Amino acid sequence: MLRISIVVSLLLCLGVGGASAQPWLPPAPPRAPAPALPKQPPAAQPQPPPQSIPAPYDRDLQRLSEILGSLHFLRGICGANEGQKWRDEAQALIDAEAPTGERHQQMIASFNRGYRSFQQSYRTCTPAANVAIRRYLDEGAKIAREITARYAN
Repeated sequence: MLRISIVVSLLLCLGVGGASAQPWLPPAPPRAPAPALPKQPPAAQPQPPPQSIPAPYDRDLQRLSEILGSLHFLRGICGANEGQKWRDEAQALIDAEAPTGERHQQMIASFNRGYRSFQQSYRTCTPAANVAIRRYLDEGAKIAREITARYAN
């Protein structure tokens, strides 16, 4: 799957990631519904879209998204001055792998979980935060290598 190659390029940048930290916000509430169309006969009604079939590497992508969320927060409080780099990298990964639907929502939720888990514990950069950054950089790079080795064409 060529989409996986984005994981490699994304994580090649992991040593120089970023965070001017804010988690993803949920999508804006929907606008007022449009006037209802007259009901169509049952045979003419469109079928609901099929559920997206999870990819075999979805758990890895969700973990990678969570790592990017953690790095987004931690690198920001540790003065990396990288702006939205980690969030942008996560957005590129999500856009390539799951532009819509349940997989999309799960990846965003994973990013936010990673961000918020450290936001609740850390107010300033500490030696433990720097250790966590190094460990997440290593884990993210490992996940990217494994996904690429297993699933890339």
